[in-house]
Amino acid sequence: MPAKKTSIVTADDDPQLLRLVTRNLELEGYAVYPASDGEEALRLIETHTPALILLDVMMPKMDGFTVLERVREFSSVPIIILTARGLDQDKIHGLDLGADDYLTKPFSVDELLARVRSVLRRSQLRGSDDGNALTSKVTIGELMVDFGHHRVTFNGREIELTPIEFRLLAYLAQNVGRVVTQDLLLEHVWGEEYLGESHLLQVNINRLRHKLEPDPLHPRYLLTKTGIGYLLAAQPDARSSVTQS
Repeated sequence: MPAKKTSIVTADDDPQLLRLVTRNLELEGYAVYPASDGEEALRLIETHTPALILLDVMMPKMDGFTVLERVREFSSVPIIILTARGLDQDKIHGLDLGADDYLTKPFSVDELLARVRSVLRRSQLRGSDDGNALTSKVTIGELMVDFGHHRVTFNGREIELTPIEFRLLAYLAQNVGRVVTQDLLLEHVWGEEYLGESHLLQVNINRLRHKLEPDPLHPRYLLTKTGIGYLLAAQPDARSSVTQS
């Protein structure tokens, strides 16, 4: 019996681009469900439960941001947003809403396929981070990161994180008290093809701070070392301690 194909929903109101993306993904062996507007995209997502979503920002009936918000109410499926060149605010807004990645139009077929492979690879690796981290947890002050169960709590309250946010926090927690460079974080969380994409990192660090920090504007846990990278503080205040188990 043939293996089940990885399914992708792709949504764009440009029929020529939609055909191009659909055809090339099908040639790579994916099962593709194309949509020409946001409402159709949401219906296909709910019906087929895809492994990945490609979502144009500007679409009729329901724009890509609205679809993204609706999907994030019930699923953590990886989502790549498609934005016009130069609209950096669209990229940042999409990432803030929970997108995993973005592609800037116009893009090449090779770039599209590379991003799709990378995002799917990260999705498959969610449950298989390094070695002993899978059976351990780290507690730093009021923050607890449970690697094995992909669970994060703060002051006893469970914090809902996206898969990308968890991988980022988990890697910092595995290196607690040490500065991790931007490039190392990008390579570990997104892949080596994302080196230099510093705003991906900045947006996700900012989202983590708003979820974890009592005062996101004056962080005690997720600290920035300007021009170098980020670290998870070993002792966020004088009363904090670090334990590993």
